[in-house]
Parts: sequence; C-alpha cells; structure tokens
Amino acid sequence: MAEHGQHATAGDLEVKETPERPRLTGDSASYRFGRALTWPLRRTKRLFVDLLSNGRAKKRVLYICHNHPSARPGGAEIYTLELYEAVRQSDEFEPSLLARCGPPDSIRMPPGTRLSSFGDDANQYLFFTDLAEFDFFYGTALDKSIYTKDLRKFLAACHQPDIVHVQHTLFLGYDLLRLIKESLPAAPIVYTLHEYLPICHQNGQMTRTMDNENCREASPHRCHECFPDIAPEKFFLRKQFVQSLFSLVDLFLAPSQFLLERYIDWGIPRDKICFEEYGRRLLPGAAPTAEDNERPRNRIGFFGQINPFKGVDVLLKAMKILGEEGCDVHLWLHGANLDYQPEQFRNELFELLAATKQNVTVVGSYVASDLPNLMAKIDWVVVPSIWWENSPLVIQEAFYHGRPVICSNVGAMAEKVRDGVDGLHFRVRDPLSLAHVIGHATETPQLWQTLHRGISDVYRIEDHLATLTDIYRLLIARKLRDESNGHQRALR
Repeated sequence: MAEHGQHATAGDLEVKETPERPRLTGDSASYRFGRALTWPLRRTKRLFVDLLSNGRAKKRVLYICHNHPSARPGGAEIYTLELYEAVRQSDEFEPSLLARCGPPDSIRMPPGTRLSSFGDDANQYLFFTDLAEFDFFYGTALDKSIYTKDLRKFLAACHQPDIVHVQHTLFLGYDLLRLIKESLPAAPIVYTLHEYLPICHQNGQMTRTMDNENCREASPHRCHECFPDIAPEKFFLRKQFVQSLFSLVDLFLAPSQFLLERYIDWGIPRDKICFEEYGRRLLPGAAPTAEDNERPRNRIGFFGQINPFKGVDVLLKAMKILGEEGCDVHLWLHGANLDYQPEQFRNELFELLAATKQNVTVVGSYVASDLPNLMAKIDWVVVPSIWWENSPLVIQEAFYHGRPVICSNVGAMAEKVRDGVDGLHFRVRDPLSLAHVIGHATETPQLWQTLHRGISDVYRIEDHLATLTDIYRLLIARKLRDESNGHQRALR
C-alpha cells in the first residue's frame, strides 16, 4: 500500500479474489457465521469494484471552508471554490461545499436557521455565525449549540460523505473535527493548511507583535512575549487543545515545503502531512502585441488583499522613493478589504497614496474573470508580504500570464519564485531594497524577456485533482480496511 504523500494506484486498492471453496448450505450455522464474519470484506470489495469500474458509482466528498469567495474573496476561499467546481466534473466523486458566512460580510443570517443554500447550486451551503460567538484564542465557538445542534444536524443530512476535506476551521472552530469524527466515523478527514493560525495567535502570521519580525517557532514563553496579557500556561493549553483535535485528522496537505516544515516543527507527525501545491484553473490571457515587444517593461502591479501583512505600505514607500528619483515606472494597485483594517493602517496608506499619486493608480477590487485583461496591462507582479506566506495564488496567476514576480526574500515566496530565473527577490520590509530591485528590473534591457522565458508551467487543476483522487481513494481504502479489521476482532 502506498504511504502518505505518495499516489495510490488501482493496484493498491484492488480486492483480491480467493480460490474457489466448497459452498455451505444457506441454512447451516457455519454458513451464517461465515457470512457475518466476512461481511466487512464483502462490503469493501463491492465498494471498490464499483469505484474502479467504468460504471462506478460516485463517492461523496464534503468541502468545508471558513468563508465563501462571493463574500470574502481570499486565497483559500478562491482555491476551494475552484477545486469544488473541478470535482463536479469528476467521474469518481460528487462534491458538496459548506462555507461559513455572516458579519462583517454583507450576507446576513436567515431568520430561524443558520443554514442556507447558495444560489441555484443544491450542493453549496452557507452556515451563518457571528464573530461575537467565536473564541479566537482557542479557536472554538462560544455557543456550543453550533456543534451539538446545527452542524450535527447538517452532517446527518448531507448524504453521508465518504470523505471530508477541511479547508479552514476559522469562525467554525477546531471542535468541528471531533464532530465530524463522531457523526461520520467511516469518513476520513483531510485538512489543507493555508497559513499558521493553529501555531500563532498573531492572526496566524508568525510575526512578532513588538517589531513585526518573522518568527520560526512558537513556545509558551515566546508567545507570552508577544501577548503579555496572556499567561504562558494558556498558550500551553491552547497548543494541547488544538493538537488533540488535529490528532483526529487522517492527512494534512501543505501547499508549500516551507509551511510543511513549520508544522512538523510544531508537532504534526511527518507521516501525517504531505506537500501538495494548489492546482489552478485560470482563464487564458491576451496574446502579446508587436507594441509589447518594443516598449519598456516599466509597468508593475499588486494583486491581493490590502492588510498590514501584505506589505502594501512597503511597496508604496518604494514607489515614493522611485518617484523622487525620477524613475519611469508606474504601479497599478489591485486590492480589496481595506475597509476591514485598523484605522491607523488605513490612515498611513491614505497618506502614502496621496504622496505617490503621480506614479500609482488605485484600481480597487477585481474578480477572477478580470485577471487576463489586468495582467495584460502590466509587466511585473510585486508580492511584498512581510510574513512568511504559504503559497500565494497571485504568484501562480502571474506565472500563468507570463509575468515575472518581484517578491520578498523569505518563506514560501522565496520558495515559489526563483531569484534570477523567473523573478527577483528583495529584502523583506525594506522599501529601499524594493525600490532598487524595481529600478533594476525596469531599466535593465532584456531582463524581463530572460525571466519571462524562465517561467515554468503552472500546476493545473486537472493534475491536482488526479492527485487528490488518489489520496481520497487511499484514505477511504485504509478506513474500510481498519473497519473490517475491527469487525473481525469483535467477532473473535
């Protein structure tokens, strides 16, 4: 049998035929006992003969996410919906999607219920919670009826999924994992780790509160230094609580090697976590024109959420430096969610935007269908995040459209972008370093063309789905094998 992190094959899941034996009569005690004893094995065989045959019945996979991209278009949310849509085309699995919704987003809870269908899709559901109901320190719902009543009722009515793939538990709570295990004991749990929230109380960013320096490890003492009002003992209990619920997960997926190693350092066993990049389904871009080949490559773009961790302030400070130096370069700022940010951060950004109005254009929010045209209007994509990041979707989007990336030289960004091959690195949090790299990028002849040729193909959603299908098959087979062995032990 393939190990975790390796692809399962049909041979791994094959149920072997046994040699022909003399048949017992149906009314004999030995026959009835034998039928009871071998029931789990016969059930396993029927399941996977159906699964591996051309006319196989579809298995059900339930995806769970902390937001729906229609309300909060973050990276994890966008990826989850892309994956859900891809699985809908699968011959082997039928997907359902449960996404949390509620304040501060515009969608409000329907009276008398927490659950609502989404649009015309009968397999997409919204589950409404309020931020006031959530304990952000322990990652649990304060109103336990969310688990004992509402989510339990949903899991009982959601067509008994064969596997559950959790994308995020924020606003829903880590307790959701225990509820899944209790309500769906035969369903394996897969959990994709999108950032470092289980490790770090600082919004999962692994940055120090006193100086925003990046942090590589968590301990009760170090976490207490960041949050002096919270005793070290509470951080110890927080880790024990989260890890006890994580022990119920069958397999964790890490979209970057950097994130994978941070979670192994934190305590997830290496044989329970594997690397699997996000697969993407992106719209084709515009074909280059003759004018593109002649003009200077001096148009840069930022795409993503605008918050203190994405480094937009660092980028605007760099643009201010470049403007004062007379560098011929222009930034198009594509972003959203500034309204949700702290007032001090908003005010700082407004001041920087006023100081850079000559070489910065604020475009605002965008949707996925806008990307081809937006990417066609710029040459470079800048990812100036001050935290480690995980696997920013914007890097894949930039590469898909043939745009080299300028990024911070830390964490998953430095892993995904090869300095001097398909992009350029600058010192994290350093506006002067970023200004220097942008100036070098836009003023060096043929550099853009060299880096453009170094861009590799983006991991396709079809290939990603094939890998996930192997993983789902393998975990279901293991669960059925364990169930079968449990039945046999109970009859001894």
